[in-house]
Amino acid sequence: MDLINNTPNVPAAVGPYSQAVKHGGLLFCSGQIPINPAAGKIEAADVEGQARQVLANIASLLASQGLAMTDVIKATVFLQSMADFPKVNPIYEAAFGGHKPARSTVAVAGLPLGALIEIEVIAALKA
Repeated sequence: MDLINNTPNVPAAVGPYSQAVKHGGLLFCSGQIPINPAAGKIEAADVEGQARQVLANIASLLASQGLAMTDVIKATVFLQSMADFPKVNPIYEAAFGGHKPARSTVAVAGLPLGALIEIEVIAALKA
């Protein structure tokens, strides 16, 4: 099992966990919130901007391991409000470019740092 931390262009973990873990041919990515890694804080106030930042963070984390969004096999989307579901879907779809991994979406009472969205993914490692 390989723990992945301090990945360039990805926000540092905000707690005692790894950015991702490689195990058994899979990459388990911790949930990403919309922190702009250059600024070290959440900049977007709306869910659309936050979703774009989260997906950019995921793409950067995957790229650091030689992977792309098309390698994602499962995603879990956490929303502060399910009313944001129709706003996030087209942004999510564009980020995956036609690739459609399995996905769950749940509404939660709160997210770290007051984020409106968090997404975690599992990707298949290259053989």
